[in-house]
Amino acid sequence: MRTEGMDFAARLWKRCGMTPDRPDDAETLRADFRGETLRLTGDDPAARYGVAVSGGPDSMALLALAASAFAGRVEAVTVDHGLRPESAGEAAMVARWCGQAGVPHVTLTPDAPVAGNVQAWARTMRYRLIEGWRAARGIDWIMTAHHADDQAETLLMRLNRGSGVAGLAGVRARSGRVVRPLLGQRKAALLAFARAQGLPFVDDPSNRDPRFDRAAMRQALEGADWIDAPALARSAAALAEAEAAIGWSVAALAQAHVRAEDGGWALDRSDLPREYLRRLVLHMLALAEPEGAPPRGEALDHALAQARAGGQASLGRWLLKGGAIWRLRPAPPRR
Repeated sequence: MRTEGMDFAARLWKRCGMTPDRPDDAETLRADFRGETLRLTGDDPAARYGVAVSGGPDSMALLALAASAFAGRVEAVTVDHGLRPESAGEAAMVARWCGQAGVPHVTLTPDAPVAGNVQAWARTMRYRLIEGWRAARGIDWIMTAHHADDQAETLLMRLNRGSGVAGLAGVRARSGRVVRPLLGQRKAALLAFARAQGLPFVDDPSNRDPRFDRAAMRQALEGADWIDAPALARSAAALAEAEAAIGWSVAALAQAHVRAEDGGWALDRSDLPREYLRRLVLHMLALAEPEGAPPRGEALDHALAQARAGGQASLGRWLLKGGAIWRLRPAPPRR
């Protein structure tokens, strides 16, 4: 089952200098995929992999690569959100391919109705259902098919929103038990591989619906030949390493300088760069209210400015007071 969008694929193949049916391209992709997977997960010959498959060309390429590289150690999972009439048929298509390839497959469906932003709900539901399946099946790692073009879209969207280092680190190659071994690959290469291997795939129309931010960004980038997606992906990877280094040093600073005090928390060192102070305040808020949502950027920026000037400001149900020692305490009840 193939769909429209091949003109876009052909433009990408040309841009990448690729021939979709050339065998050496497929072998290079297979070798790169296996090497990156082992780099992310370690070379454990007993490791078992779960592949999240939507039925699109990217995830079908990932599934075929994984089934070939780790034969007998791969299972597949599809989450049918029930948001489109075609989704059940797409899940069935994946199941048929898996049956022919000897790969165990399951289709999961949401156990709660749509709430709030549809895309955010779908993403949260998908990862929660897949994690439950992973744990139940004793699977070590979940693979998703995020690629270099996804990373470029994410980076530019977050840059456009004014994100800091954490946001600009983009999609992580490894997050918990989820790995993304295709982040260094172009969408064109995955489309070429899927076509050359005769894989069935579908095109989710929501991926090109301009009402969604990511789809709008994708369409804007299609004609931007000057965008170098792999280079953007490398920048995101470098920022992810910087984010990890900052996180490591913040953890050390928190251990040395944050303490519980009088029903709240205290930071006994305030001569740090603003970014460290911002993260340490967020750390104290997380300690004070583990299930609470972090404050919005503008509220946190205002509170930091007040504290650095020796004043105080509210952060939700908490009051941050500056000085030589910064203190976070419950805010007095409103009158």
